[in-house]
Amino acid sequence: MTLNAVDLTCDLIRCSSITPLDEGAQMLLAKALEEMGFECHHIQFEDVPNLFARLGTDGPHICYAGHTDVVPPGPEDQWTYGPFNPHIDENGILFGRGASDMKSSVAAFPAAVSAFLDKHGKPEGSISLLITGDEEGVAINGTVKVLEWMKEHNHLPDVCLVGEPTNPRELGEEIKIGRRGSFTGELRIKGTQGHVAYPHRSDNPLPRFIKLLDILANIHFDDGSDFFGPTNLEITTIDVGNVADNVIPGGVQARFNIRFNDHWSSETLEKKIKEELDKTGTEYELNTRCGAESFITKPGEWSDIIKQAVIEKTGRTPELTTTGGTSDARFIQKYCPVAEFGVINQSIHQIDENARVSDIEKLAEIYERIIELYFKK
Repeated sequence: MTLNAVDLTCDLIRCSSITPLDEGAQMLLAKALEEMGFECHHIQFEDVPNLFARLGTDGPHICYAGHTDVVPPGPEDQWTYGPFNPHIDENGILFGRGASDMKSSVAAFPAAVSAFLDKHGKPEGSISLLITGDEEGVAINGTVKVLEWMKEHNHLPDVCLVGEPTNPRELGEEIKIGRRGSFTGELRIKGTQGHVAYPHRSDNPLPRFIKLLDILANIHFDDGSDFFGPTNLEITTIDVGNVADNVIPGGVQARFNIRFNDHWSSETLEKKIKEELDKTGTEYELNTRCGAESFITKPGEWSDIIKQAVIEKTGRTPELTTTGGTSDARFIQKYCPVAEFGVINQSIHQIDENARVSDIEKLAEIYERIIELYFKK
């Protein structure tokens, strides 16, 4: 019997799986998969539950990757129906935390597999799901470690589909084939605290710091590349910690984030930042960390399969894009070609997050067609 993607989405929404809690979501999913013949592995790292399920043992091997964890709902009394009380209104809109990010997608793929099995039987190859519980968190005990486990146990796929919500307004607009990198810097300058009436006894760091920030804000990194827009730097916070108007501060710090394309790596970005700041002759402290390197799965056989399925089922020709924030695809791309396709992302992380019921149903059809095209059924 074919799974119903909307019903399964509602069941998953009822699980208040705020990172890293699971509240039964992965067990619910595993039960549905086991009934289809999947072998399920519950893999926990620290306090994060993860699920790997595989049908078949041979190649070719297609993997779906997603997450059952969700962001906190915020003030629950501001939700029309409650964050974990799935509700479909008279317009066919499903409300609930995770409706678009991304429990609908996590439900649509098993529904697609069940429809495929009903029509074609087991494929000559393997279908698997990599489901994590910390994509919305620090992402250190989820997909990245499950992939290491998969490699150790000979479960690495040939291609991967990530179910993140990719479409701005209508289903079928975009397929993500890459993501920008994320680079964060913390810049500090020390001074000498003192009374504003005696500036000669102090060293005010703020005038020098403002010059450094102005340099950062005006760096021209590039004009974009074939698959990415221009690299951009945004100053996100400036902190002095000074509550008095008659005290010269003893130090100041700021944070900035750079979303970068394939012209750069975290290493070359750090070198560029230091070169620009060093031109001033000002002493500073700079600490950096890279949340993700940029990556691209160049258009080819895998993206063509997804694109064809989308065109057939929606009548739209999707654009291959790299916009948006980071996703777990950044870990998967090290092992196999990966692309992302899911529902509309307009309401993700918002009060009254929602998804169209028709889109969830259509997404299951698209996923089923992707599986058919991959196994050439």
